[in-house]
Formats: sequence, C-alpha cells, structure tokens
Amino acid sequence: MLAALRQAKILEEVRRTGGAKVSTLTEILGVSDMTIRRDLDALDSRGLLTKVHGGATIIEHASAVEPEFEAKSLREPDEKATIAARAAELVTPGMAIAISAGTTTWALAHHLFEVPNLTVVTNSIKVAEVLHTHTRPHLTVVLTGGERTPSGGLVGPVAVQSLKSLHVDLAFMGVYGFDLEAGLTTPNITEAETNRAMVDAARQLVILADHTKWGAVGFAQIAPLSAVGTLVVDDSLAEPARDALREHVGELVVAGRAPAADAS
Repeated sequence: MLAALRQAKILEEVRRTGGAKVSTLTEILGVSDMTIRRDLDALDSRGLLTKVHGGATIIEHASAVEPEFEAKSLREPDEKATIAARAAELVTPGMAIAISAGTTTWALAHHLFEVPNLTVVTNSIKVAEVLHTHTRPHLTVVLTGGERTPSGGLVGPVAVQSLKSLHVDLAFMGVYGFDLEAGLTTPNITEAETNRAMVDAARQLVILADHTKWGAVGFAQIAPLSAVGTLVVDDSLAEPARDALREHVGELVVAGRAPAADAS
C-alpha cells in the first residue's frame, strides 16, 4: 500500500473514533509498528492529528466534539494516574460517593476496592465494569440508567431522575475543560444536565482534571468554578493558573508525580 493511501486510512480511523492506538492501526492496515509510527510522525508534522504515547488523537478545535473513551485514554495517562491516586485519598470508610464518566474517574475506580463499606453511584459503564470485576462484600455499586455517550457515560432523563433521588458525600467528576469564566464544561449538553444532577446530589464536588484541561471550553456548562469543593490537578499546571484557581475553588490539590529512581 502506498504511504499516502495508508496515511489517509489512518487519518480516517482517527477522525472516526477520536483517536487510535498504534496496535489497532497495525492490525487494520497489516503493517509494522515502525511503519505506523512513521506515518503518525508525518501526519503530526502536517498538523492533521496529534501523536501521543501509544497512538494518535484528533486535533480538537470544536467545542461540541466528544472523543470516544479509548481516544481520551491515550492522553496524559501518567498525569491522570497521579490525579486518581491522590483523589482516592479523599475517600474514607462508610462513604457514599458518586463518580462521573471519564478516563480520570475510571482511573480513580481502580483505587477503591479496599475501602470498607463503600457505596459508589456512577453513570459510567467503564467505572461500573471495573468495580464489578473486583466485587467485595463491603462494596455496593449503583449504575444509573440512561443513553450512552461516546465516552461510555449514561445521560439523559433516566440518569437525571436516578441521581435526583440520591444523596452522596462526595461527587468525583471529570470535565472537558475548566476555565475562570466558563467554569466546568463538556461538549455534550445532555451530559452537562446529568452532571449538574450529580453535583446537586453531593455534599461536596471534587473535580479531577489534568493541566491540559485548563482554559479549554466545551459547548455546555456544568457549573461555575465556585461550585467546586476540591480540584485535583497534576503538577504540570502553571503557577499563575494555580494562583487564579485558589481564588475560585474551595481547595486546590496539586498531585505530584514520584521522582524517578536514582540509577546510580
């Protein structure tokens, strides 16, 4: 297959799903990892996609475009893991918590198996799958109904009604972007409505967002920054942004990555 045709097919797949892994592309096109990586370099240099660790994602310009879960999982995986681990420290035995859809909140779910007497309400199919795979006698999982989004969230009237009937201690939420003026946003207007119901159901809102979400503005607002009790970010967020956020949220938690081990 000519390089131009192969790259056109790669670009089509990335645009179709929002992102693709190298392993997926090698299987589709029947070529080596090295060939795919060279193609991704070429497409990235032309500004047609963004090459990330393990694959590529679309270049986001439109505020109403929502990538699929697999595409989002390719972005900032180390930062998301760090944020999730730090956020899990806020969960204590006996709590009832809510977890929204998203890749960072999905990472959080992996840290919750050993918390005694925990009840988790979620509108995320992915989060529910993780928790049900590691079922414990002291762990109760409640999955809302609703219509499925590209990121594996359940939204709409059924999800909203489920959340309105519940009360939880903490709501852990991922967002498309957080901004001083626009607040917390998402590309999906129905997801925004569902997430607002989750905010209303919680005594405190905890936002999990890596530094690339700062300044990003989606189509629909979920809530203003003043609604955030705790915002957990990674340590790549610039100091001026940190200072600005401290004036608008209840608490800013900066999750630092562990230093690399000394090779000597």
